[in-house]
Amino acid sequence: MKTTISRKTAYIGAGAGLVLFALFGLLPGSLLGGAAGINIAGWLFGLPLNPGLLSRIIVLAFMLIGVLVAGIVIVTASTTVGWLVGKVLEPRAHAEERAEEAKAAHR
Repeated sequence: MKTTISRKTAYIGAGAGLVLFALFGLLPGSLLGGAAGINIAGWLFGLPLNPGLLSRIIVLAFMLIGVLVAGIVIVTASTTVGWLVGKVLEPRAHAEERAEEAKAAHR
């Protein structure tokens, strides 16, 4: 019983984080990562970028990095919030268990 409530709420938070990432993190992550990739490729090859393969690979890599960072941040934050909610609820559950045990002992 010690970690089950906090573990369950952490899983609920992770699931909610995946949904939040799909709704609010995927597009901004790729947009910001792509902008960073264009800046890096512009520093390396000069602006405006030529439609070469290497500059496209750099932009794609930074878009993927942006999506991964956004996903990691959102899911980690929501999992942590879920775990903290579980840790807050655990003492109450333990107190209820002790009260039920005390009632059973007096009968």
